[in-house]
Amino acid sequence: MTNNKAIGDDINFGDVPAKINALLQRGVAAYRSDHNAAERLFQEALAAAPEQLPVYFCLYKIHTYQGDLDKALSVAEDAIKVAAGQAGWSADWRDWRIDLAQGGDAARFALYTLKALAFIRLRRNEKGHAVEALQVLETVDPRGLVGWPVVAALADGVA
Repeated sequence: MTNNKAIGDDINFGDVPAKINALLQRGVAAYRSDHNAAERLFQEALAAAPEQLPVYFCLYKIHTYQGDLDKALSVAEDAIKVAAGQAGWSADWRDWRIDLAQGGDAARFALYTLKALAFIRLRRNEKGHAVEALQVLETVDPRGLVGWPVVAALADGVA
């Protein structure tokens, strides 16, 4: 059997169980040629470990790339709730008045995903919702460490 992956091609999903990492790696590889197979692998990972945040990342990314913004939005909203719970924050991001330093990796993931949510909302022509998310990000991450200013610049260019 030939391994077509070059050494070092694996994505670093952080500290996830080996079984979940394997599913995610296979999903990433499958996405290049078979989007449906990739989604099945990511969904299998989600069913096995719904607390693993990188699974949500993979799912909302592939749905965004494919233009399936309804699914991307749904997964991103779920991801924010799970990450917020792990960070000890409110499940409703509109209530966040926290410091980025609080909550560790889950907090950073929650904020990064809120940025993604703003982007998805822009792609859905829902600028008001996107701006609302960006305003929360500006409050909790004033230095823009999760990259939200890029999405804010896009929002500024949207009529």
